[in-house]
Amino acid sequence: GQPVDPEGYYRVGSNTKTFVATVVLQLAAEGGLSLEDTVEEHLPGVVQGNGNDGSKITIRQLLQHTSGIYNYNLDLLPALTPETFEEIRYRSYTPEELLAIALQHPPNFPPGASYGYSNTDYVLAGMIIQAVTGSTWEHEVTQRIIAPLGLHDTSFPGDDPGLPTPHARGYERFTPDGPPVDFTEFNHTFTDAAGAIISTTDDLGRFFRALLAGQLLPPEQLAQMQSTIPQGPAYPVGSGVGLGIGKKPLSCGQQSWAHGGDTFGYRSREGFSADGQRSVVLSLTSFPYDERGRTAADAAVTGLIDNVLCRPG
Repeated sequence: GQPVDPEGYYRVGSNTKTFVATVVLQLAAEGGLSLEDTVEEHLPGVVQGNGNDGSKITIRQLLQHTSGIYNYNLDLLPALTPETFEEIRYRSYTPEELLAIALQHPPNFPPGASYGYSNTDYVLAGMIIQAVTGSTWEHEVTQRIIAPLGLHDTSFPGDDPGLPTPHARGYERFTPDGPPVDFTEFNHTFTDAAGAIISTTDDLGRFFRALLAGQLLPPEQLAQMQSTIPQGPAYPVGSGVGLGIGKKPLSCGQQSWAHGGDTFGYRSREGFSADGQRSVVLSLTSFPYDERGRTAADAAVTGLIDNVLCRPG
């Protein structure tokens, strides 16, 4: 019931993937790796078992979610109850533990055969960054993106379950008619390179605008990032996913570029013009549990982004 500070910190969720994909593409531009390299070349013996084979999965497929690797989140975070919530909210996970959960399952499809969103893909991308550079993905994101752009309010929580001040509280419900539960404190090591970053709307907007304006990647790598494939019939006609970024059609015939992010108690929605000159970044805390309410909320957000990017003048 209290006003939200417009400069407040929040969990940007899977927007983390765009930071990680940018670093991988920078390494490709520098010759440290190729997008056609296999996972096995950089992480020998790591992706094996139950039909999983790292020698058949390329880095490009990780960044575009066409690897087929099972999404560990489906096992790690099943439908929460008040009891399981308290059991896991302060627990720490290593990337290796997250990967082990995924590899208990066979692939969802052969590498490159389809699209299937999987946080496991970006946990592996983070591990590849470390294998190539000798530094963690967090260090490389800091040195290559955060420091050069002056993103002073962007950080990595590690195993700290809290958020910097100021911040809005984040809420969820365990049942559609249940009371809102404060999810603000939550150890986000379970997201790793797939979704751990904390930022502000200002910093996140600055990052995406710089990225789309060509300040972070050479033209060839930016073009590859924005080369998209269809995601399937459940997505709007004209939408597509690239390497750590995606596009959606606007009412004015243009495209909105962004990634978006969801995590406990927090949502991030954005829209950027292709040249990065127009942008809107939204931090949302909690959302309706029922499908009707969520559909209405999503429509309001989509309409706001469309208005910003399509308005004349």
